[in-house]
Amino acid sequence: MKFASFIVQGRTSYGVVEGDQVIDLESVKSTFGTDLKQAIAANRLGELTQAILAPLPRVALADVTFLPVIANPGKVLCIGINYATHVRETGRQMPTYPMIFTRFADSQVAHLQPIIRPKASHKLDFEGELAVVIGKPARHVNAVDALDYVAGYACYNDGSVRDWQKHTIQFVPGKNFPNTGGFGPWLVTQDELGDPQDLELTTRLNGEVMQHTRTSDMIFDVRQLIEYCSTFTELAPGDVIVSGTTGGVGAFREPPVWMKPGDTVEVEISGIGILRNSIADEQ
Repeated sequence: MKFASFIVQGRTSYGVVEGDQVIDLESVKSTFGTDLKQAIAANRLGELTQAILAPLPRVALADVTFLPVIANPGKVLCIGINYATHVRETGRQMPTYPMIFTRFADSQVAHLQPIIRPKASHKLDFEGELAVVIGKPARHVNAVDALDYVAGYACYNDGSVRDWQKHTIQFVPGKNFPNTGGFGPWLVTQDELGDPQDLELTTRLNGEVMQHTRTSDMIFDVRQLIEYCSTFTELAPGDVIVSGTTGGVGAFREPPVWMKPGDTVEVEISGIGILRNSIADEQ
């Protein structure tokens, strides 16, 4: 199944995406959860049979305002330098352990909403990535069992303010400007997507392909990332691991390519869909 978070008729809801419509779960929130994060934590999404869904109202996707897939994650753990192609373009050595930095939930922006170029910098870069949403409490998970802890996957654009990212060896400032992390368009459940290491990922800027890879190029795969992260922290339902980007980012092009107002950036992952954002200046 595909699950989206959205606003419709002035209220916040979530629902099941079918084609160009979404089945609004507003009327069954008392049973399944008030938002998608709570519904994942309740572990009841698998009970949404056609008998339950059939009488529920359907809304055209064109009539909803998308929210980030998980609007209020407790943790967003981002993985740096996790594709071999990206390691080569940066000139770094292959990492021994995952490089991890954090994003704040309020730095995220939804599908079809603008990514904001901040007043502080024009060096706003794109990073197409696979987002992994945790489905149940996970601590000291073995890699072999790790996918059992996944609720599903989404597209992510880890929009990066490069000069602020490079002020020190810590990435956090350049990764947390408001409305720079695109997250959407929806969550595709683990059972529907299948092997997360056999996906095609493409980033386009104004229709031009900037990044193209398969997730098999990850240095630390999804299973390994869950094992590593769950060792130093307990992962909770709705937490997000953003699994890293491939080569082709704007900062390492000659000349560099920065996103600017009026641009459109898309992150497409096979089996999931297309996350699309425009670029606008901070007001």
